[in-house]
Amino acid sequence: MKSRTLTEVRHILDFMAEKGINVLLSQELRQELDLREYPGFPENWDGETQPENVYGEPIDFALSVGGDGTFLTSAAAIGNKNIPILGINCGHLGFLAEVQTDEMDEILKQLIEGQYTIERRTLLNVTILDKDGIAREGLIMSPNALNEIAILKQGLTNMLTIETKINGELLHTYHSDGLVIATPTGSTAYNLSIGGPLLVPQSRGIILTPIAPHSLTVRPIVILDEWKIDIKVSSRYDAYMVSVDGRSQSLSTDLSLHIERAPYTTKVVQIGDNGFLKSLRNKLNWGK
Repeated sequence: MKSRTLTEVRHILDFMAEKGINVLLSQELRQELDLREYPGFPENWDGETQPENVYGEPIDFALSVGGDGTFLTSAAAIGNKNIPILGINCGHLGFLAEVQTDEMDEILKQLIEGQYTIERRTLLNVTILDKDGIAREGLIMSPNALNEIAILKQGLTNMLTIETKINGELLHTYHSDGLVIATPTGSTAYNLSIGGPLLVPQSRGIILTPIAPHSLTVRPIVILDEWKIDIKVSSRYDAYMVSVDGRSQSLSTDLSLHIERAPYTTKVVQIGDNGFLKSLRNKLNWGK
């Protein structure tokens, strides 16, 4: 873990201790920090044990200190536990981790005083199906994506053939290096880097953006987030990669994908003027 991140974590812990606020630490942080400095902290929350078993009260907020990758990891750990996440940026762009460290004390103060709003962000769920259309469990550690689900060629293999159906009707059979299916939140991530459109996080859409398509007339498309996507992949090497928010797994071409909106949302804390439009101006240098 970066030394800057640990420095900011220590600052947060000192701030919370001064305010008399109970804190749980992830396993990674407990391994990185010298906990002799914080003798009052209990065992870490493992993501499964109910919070009431630790302090006798529910968790109000999760603080994700790092970059957007750390935020995605936090969101996956929280899952459907309905805990709002505040992202504190120690990385680079930080579209998810929007709070900058130089404003952290004021932001934490506003958080404690209830001066915040909550945005609900759509996630995608992927189900792996065998050739008989039966779901295969356990092939992907966490099947829900806050940013995107990406279908990718494996290694230096030839391009993929990706048959894509929307609500059972053929959209297109892509001949490309892959296909990114992104949420509005993920529109500023992988999708942006391959020429996909930007969506405001509150949009009710899903973006399908091909990676290096064989035909230049094949463009990204935005569909309703209530629509369902079915994907069958062909490859000369009988294998392809599926990446769920960066968590990658190799699959046989005998296995297909069913993608739809997840049954729950991720709650993101918004404080002050930190928001999507400000991030576009500052992080993408719009107008400069």
